Amino acid sequence: MSTVFIALQANEETRPIIEAIQLDNPQAVVERQPAMVKINAPGRLIVRKATIEEQIGRAYDLQELQINLITLSGNVDEDDEALTLHWNA
Repeated sequence: MSTVFIALQANEETRPIIEAIQLDNPQAVVERQPAMVKINAPGRLIVRKATIEEQIGRAYDLQELQINLITLSGNVDEDDEALTLHWNA
């Protein structure tokens, strides 16, 4: 199974987003580097708006993720509620 990943800037804005991603993806591995946090997952990774909103305590538009996004790997499926990275079988 191939690995997908998302890399975000390491800052106070992304801390609760990273926590939300970890909650929704218990199989994910978080690699913390000085200026970046890379989250790897086997086959599939989901970023849910509702979980981020729970962590930050306010409404969140998934488009805000673009501000701190460095890169990602995998096919992207995105709607108003979630961003999913995966590899087609």
